[in-house]
Amino acid sequence: MARKPNSSPQTAGLLAVMLRKPRAWHYGYELSRDTGLSSGTLYPLLMRLSDRGLLESEWQEPERPGKPPRHVYRLTSEGRAFARTKADSKKPAAARSTVIGATI
Repeated sequence: MARKPNSSPQTAGLLAVMLRKPRAWHYGYELSRDTGLSSGTLYPLLMRLSDRGLLESEWQEPERPGKPPRHVYRLTSEGRAFARTKADSKKPAAARSTVIGATI
């Protein structure tokens, strides 16, 4: 059976962590610490999400001299929408149908 793209629990966890600060740049180490994912799992996920246009990445110069540049990642507008969709699909049906205090 073919797997749906971006349907792994690891991907969902990564997107949930990034959605906490959706417009912020995130370092790989920070994401690894917050998700509990090893670098061998995290970085391939980041690359796939970036290739699909859900993340943007760039090299950020160090704050102090002598430190190497760091690769940082953030959700694109499409990535934010996708992450919210994934987060909404994890909520119970009653929570998804509540709009401004009214149940649809």
